[in-house]
Amino acid sequence: MNTVLILLIGIPLIEIYLFIKIGSQIGAFNTVLLIITTAIVGVAYARYEGFNTLKSGIGQIVKNELPVYEIISGATLAFAAFLLILPGFATDAVGIVLIIPFTRKIFLNKLVKKNKNNYENKKKNNNFIEGEYEDINENDDKKI
Repeated sequence: MNTVLILLIGIPLIEIYLFIKIGSQIGAFNTVLLIITTAIVGVAYARYEGFNTLKSGIGQIVKNELPVYEIISGATLAFAAFLLILPGFATDAVGIVLIIPFTRKIFLNKLVKKNKNNYENKKKNNNFIEGEYEDINENDDKKI
């Protein structure tokens, strides 16, 4: 809960600060033009990468394999396009990093490795006793 609150307050503050700093350097009109340009170019490139991911996913399905990476990559591309549509320089920077295939692959590999470690730690911390059991019926011992 605290992280969400910090993000909801922190991200707009960072964006406003960057608007003021960059706007004072290049001017208000150029700042607005840059924001609109990054949104248009970013969404167009996200669409291009999305079609490439879709094509790769269809190739995986044709090979009768589950396109796990393509599904995760598609979700990441949708999030990156959302970040690029939002006005701001910090969100645009994160969106561009997520759209580029090389950096997206690095990010997803680190995310998978982190989740795998968390899963293994949770699995080790469970207090289960493994064993076998045999159902014994008392009526089988008596012969009628």
